[in-house]
Amino acid sequence: MSFWKTLFGGSSAPAAPKESAPVEYKGFTIRAAPFKDGDKYQVAGTIEKEVAGVRKEHRFIRADSHVSLDEAANFTVTKARQMIDLMGERMFE
Repeated sequence: MSFWKTLFGGSSAPAAPKESAPVEYKGFTIRAAPFKDGDKYQVAGTIEKEVAGVRKEHRFIRADSHVSLDEAANFTVTKARQMIDLMGERMFE
């Protein structure tokens, strides 16, 4: 049956992401959580910060993918840093 699913576009659901150790950057906490999608890892993660006494979280998934989990996690942190530099706390609005 899996042959037919593959042939006609059926696919299994992507594996659940595994969060990496948190990375602190400019008062924000970045958690890389790439997930397996087919034979590659999709860039995904969260950016957190306490704003006015409330913990805010921004989840993101990028179109970028990588062959290894480590590459995807490193790129996730790089992208999160770029988002923080560009938007700062505005990402929580």
